[in-house]
Amino acid sequence: MAAPLNPALVELAAAARRVTVLSGAGMSAESGVPTFRAAQSGLWERFDPTMLATPQAWEADPELVWAWYAWRINLVRGVEPNAGHRALARWAERTQVRIATQNVDDLHERAGSDVLAHLHGSLTALRCADCERPFDGPVEIPAEPVERLAPAACPACDGRVRPGVVWFGEMLPQGAFDAAADAVFDADLVLVVGTSGLVYPAASLPDLARGHGVPVVELNPEDTPVSERVDIVWRDTAARGLPALLAAIAVA
Repeated sequence: MAAPLNPALVELAAAARRVTVLSGAGMSAESGVPTFRAAQSGLWERFDPTMLATPQAWEADPELVWAWYAWRINLVRGVEPNAGHRALARWAERTQVRIATQNVDDLHERAGSDVLAHLHGSLTALRCADCERPFDGPVEIPAEPVERLAPAACPACDGRVRPGVVWFGEMLPQGAFDAAADAVFDADLVLVVGTSGLVYPAASLPDLARGHGVPVVELNPEDTPVSERVDIVWRDTAARGLPALLAAIAVA
């Protein structure tokens, strides 16, 4: 059951004509997508994910790294958008909703939303590690985890095809942060959903919004470092809270 809605939140949401949503791992976790470290189960328990998600790991052992990402792609394919994802898509039918997500899955899109920015890239936006060309050819995604798997070859240069995520030590996708910053600057409401507020530069976006006088609401069942830097703290989950908010503003 959704927590009672703050009347000030309902008033803000009902009046907003430009809503910017900053979503994080908590939102996808409600669909059953393991968080970055929680995905380390079974075969992958003995591997540190922070040591797999680096350019250095790819250079040293691309078959190992690609096998891990193939397993993560398989996990995402096996789940569906939750009620929170679907509520955002419905909200966008009545007002402008721009989504900047730290999640590397495609659940927002599968729910019917357009995503302004994937701040940390996308698992399925494959590209060549050498020439950077996008790759949309077939790749092998085993149903069960394997420890080593050969990456596909780029048809243009024969380089190895890598996942389109941002690895530790890499820059964010070109223009992604700037697009997200522009979206929080001119929003009527910024909604921070399911993010820990620990990963920068994405964690700076709520502060940028408040610095421009934009109200910021945090939707998260737990306290985070963002909690003390927002206007309204909303203790609920995305899958419960967002449908309840949408229903409330429909009659506000």
